[in-house]
Amino acid sequence: MKVSIIGGGGLVGSCAGYALQLGRIVREIALIDVNQEMCQGQALDLLHGAALVADQKISAETTAGCANADVICITAGLRRKPDESRLDLINRNVALFRNILADLKKTGYRKDAIVFVVSNPVDVLTYLAMHELGLPANQVIGLGTVLDTVRLRSLISDRLQVPPTQVSAIIFGEHGDSMVPIWSAAQIGGLPLEKYPGVTASFISEIEKRTRGSGAEVIKKKGGAGFAVGVSIADVIHSIALDQRRIMPVSSLQNGVYGIRDVCLSVPTVVGRKGVLEQIEIELWPKEKTGLQNSAKVLRETVDKVLQ
Repeated sequence: MKVSIIGGGGLVGSCAGYALQLGRIVREIALIDVNQEMCQGQALDLLHGAALVADQKISAETTAGCANADVICITAGLRRKPDESRLDLINRNVALFRNILADLKKTGYRKDAIVFVVSNPVDVLTYLAMHELGLPANQVIGLGTVLDTVRLRSLISDRLQVPPTQVSAIIFGEHGDSMVPIWSAAQIGGLPLEKYPGVTASFISEIEKRTRGSGAEVIKKKGGAGFAVGVSIADVIHSIALDQRRIMPVSSLQNGVYGIRDVCLSVPTVVGRKGVLEQIEIELWPKEKTGLQNSAKVLRETVDKVLQ
């Protein structure tokens, strides 16, 4: 499998490339970036360690290289400027993203390619990619709340001092302020989280608040997220490459789950070689379902504002 990473010269794209290299599953990793020298440097750095990791082809390419890619992962994006509103940032990123899509349409891509959107606002841009590229909806997915979910699990683990892999929790909805942690389904080692020793209402409130602010916390302290988002991206791509059919909270077009339609957001989604294979609706607490439907409304309003 060939994975092309647009934005591969940046922090997120290069960390994704490194995570894919360490994963030893995909056959080819191609980095693409408007800053070609940085992109070539990142590819060269990965190549230099290849002999200790895996037999993969690693290269720096232009957008034309996406023509034969199995997965096109788009990580390119802009950060918020001082005194800039969230909507202003969205408008700038939408303009940049449309240029990327125009380049892809010009150079071409495989009919069975999976387009994997990481750039923010990821739910809005996933919706835009689906409409402008002409691919079936199941072949266009966004990272959605995968990273938020990983952060939630890891923070629960750290706070309770339990193994991270024993924590099961998930976040639905928008990758943003209206995200909805599904506490009703959270578990530790198969045990209900709400009944686990040390878990109280204040504990849940504290963990939820910190999860929501995790991105901003990392940006403030080191300038931007890289490692966690890199392994999150690789996790999704590995499920595609191996047709693992794992349930993941990726962002995809909704057509009726929880009464939500014509918007991209995260619900439990079976991810395999053809992208989105199935979306699963589980019973939620009433406040969780209301929160998810509100998240869909928020995203729909944002789409209406910026995709005119």
